[in-house]
Amino acid sequence: MKITTIVLDSVGLGYLPDAARFGDEGADTLDHTVLKTGLELPHLASLGLGSVPGVHTLPQVGAPLGAFGRMVELNPGKDTSTGHWEFVGIRLEHPFQVFPQGFPEDFLAAYCARIGVGGYLLNRPYSGTEAIRDYGEEHLRTGFPIVYTSADSVFQVAAHTGKVPLETLYAWCQTAREMLVGPLACARVIARPFEGEPGNFYRREDLRKDFALEPPPNVLDELRGAGLEVVGVGKIPDIYAHRGFTREVKAGSNAEGLARTLELMREPFAGLVFTNLVDFDARYGHRRDPSGYAEALSAFDARIPELLAALGPEDYLFIVSDHGDDPTYRGTDHTREYGMLLVVGPGMAGADLGTRATFADLGASWAKAFGLSWAGPGVSVL
Repeated sequence: MKITTIVLDSVGLGYLPDAARFGDEGADTLDHTVLKTGLELPHLASLGLGSVPGVHTLPQVGAPLGAFGRMVELNPGKDTSTGHWEFVGIRLEHPFQVFPQGFPEDFLAAYCARIGVGGYLLNRPYSGTEAIRDYGEEHLRTGFPIVYTSADSVFQVAAHTGKVPLETLYAWCQTAREMLVGPLACARVIARPFEGEPGNFYRREDLRKDFALEPPPNVLDELRGAGLEVVGVGKIPDIYAHRGFTREVKAGSNAEGLARTLELMREPFAGLVFTNLVDFDARYGHRRDPSGYAEALSAFDARIPELLAALGPEDYLFIVSDHGDDPTYRGTDHTREYGMLLVVGPGMAGADLGTRATFADLGASWAKAFGLSWAGPGVSVL
């Protein structure tokens, strides 16, 4: 038996009851994108997405092919690590550290000394594409790293591959990962290589690399410990600091991620295929581009028949989301929303899963499917 889980990164299903605490009351990634663009998603609707509480823009079908519901995020936050850690049964008592005013000057002075550069550029919350547009030329002149953050718990370092070799940038980020501990601990350090000329800089998303905090024991460890294959596709292994995986498969876009996922679904092994499709979030949500977001959703929807055809008779397909990033909302940050939960597999057709109390029901479901005892949070939907 194989379980394939695909995270539609940021495809939230409406703001959570506590969204006002995060400044996100009124956000609704899926419905607002559909309303803004007239998007149709016939295959997602056929799985039952239109029958999920709070989804008002997709049709309800009489006999859904899958089970359908939504999940509440309990962990305090709305970033990638917060949601993905909860998926695998990790509860956070406190949110990851964020840096709305930038990183402390004494930390950055020590950091620059450690990596052997004479200074840094930027150091405040900033759009990644605007960071290289506004500071790329100065970076080429000085060789200083462009350091920035966001509303998430991230330390991002941008450098031009023609000025700073890729391995040097990765080493800079590894150094930051080692230094950002204790009171300064943040969820992820991200290498953001870019190329091009002044006025036409562009990020190399395929060369991006994340350096995450080491997670505590979780469901992924249980699966691997039971002798199952645990394959991470795209940025999934980075999110968990490469813990718990038997194999890692690179993918730089939604299309590439789906292609690799389908190949893995057709391989003869027992275990988990865990994929993150990042384009919704990185390319369209943060850039508040509802048309691009809609096109990405439509492209994914069109591939669902292939995914269903690749399932074996005992296999399961989970389609979930980790937070929102409403492309019609104010600002450029993630939005605190319900997570999607669609399940295809034996006995699941037409089941109303309702509103699940935690994202951790996902990992608990994996454990249940493979007959493992999981004492952590979450209740299986199977």
